[in-house]
Amino acid sequence: MSITTILGPLFLGVIVVFALIFSSVFLYFVNVWIRALAARAPVSIVSLIGMKLRRVPVGLIVDNRITAVKAGIDLTTDPLEAHYLAGGNVEQVVLGLIASKKAGIPLSWDQACAIDLATKGTSKTVLEAVKTSISPRVIDCPNAAQGRVTIDGVAKDGIQLKAKARVTVRTNLNRFVGGATEETIIARVGEGIVAAIGSADTYKQVLENPERISKTTLEKGLDAGTSFEILSIDVADVDVGENVGARLQADQAEADKRVAQARAEVRAAAARAVEQEMKARTQEMQAKVVEAEAQVPLAMAEAFRKGNLGIMDYYRMRNIQSDTSMRQSIAGEEKPKQQ
Repeated sequence: MSITTILGPLFLGVIVVFALIFSSVFLYFVNVWIRALAARAPVSIVSLIGMKLRRVPVGLIVDNRITAVKAGIDLTTDPLEAHYLAGGNVEQVVLGLIASKKAGIPLSWDQACAIDLATKGTSKTVLEAVKTSISPRVIDCPNAAQGRVTIDGVAKDGIQLKAKARVTVRTNLNRFVGGATEETIIARVGEGIVAAIGSADTYKQVLENPERISKTTLEKGLDAGTSFEILSIDVADVDVGENVGARLQADQAEADKRVAQARAEVRAAAARAVEQEMKARTQEMQAKVVEAEAQVPLAMAEAFRKGNLGIMDYYRMRNIQSDTSMRQSIAGEEKPKQQ
């Protein structure tokens, strides 16, 4: 058996395999090409092959181009491919463009792509942004998911008020990219409610006229620099809280009491120190008196030796002392010490 005889069928088999692969690939591209052509959104075979080589899903790009063209939006495959390669959601962008066109809201392809890339990795989409622009949404203020159920403010009379508000917003597509999110809206509305309650002379004014809260808050332009446009702020509930002013006054009185007690303790300690000092001085003076009295017998003895004092003089002095002691005893006075 010759080599030609062996290689002939093998070569023929290889050709058949390549032909089958080529035909399957060709039929796939032809199928997509025919589908696009039938939808009046034609895409060239070369473009389809280029998408495959660039690892871009051909069916996704062609189907979204068909959807856009059927909705009256003339999109080529190049921007669709570019947005897919950038990591964007082509389907959401196309649906967002269609929704904005039907609602008469101006939205360009580049703007829609920017919004889609800005919301990547979040729970929001460009289609949701367009829907919110068409149909406004309501935001609860405060957000219960953050652990707070009321916004607390204190009027000038010291009474606390607990308020709940509902903010109706609409997406501002021109400020969606780079604009502050709904958390900023909630924070600003809460700040405005607290300021409105705090500016009231009494809590009764707020209870009688709750719309003063929404009116004062709306006048502040809280949606500046955000991705939303505030349509209305409605006060859902206002409850009376505790008397903060009275509690603060009580706390201040207690603090003043403690300060006064501390100062009294200081004065008492100083008085006790002075008392102890005076006792010490008294003891010192008594010691000096005792010392002086001890000198009297010595002086008398010296007088005896020098002849300045006689024995009769000494007896007369003793008699006088005895008479004095007797009179003091009769009068109930303390008996003086005998020399």
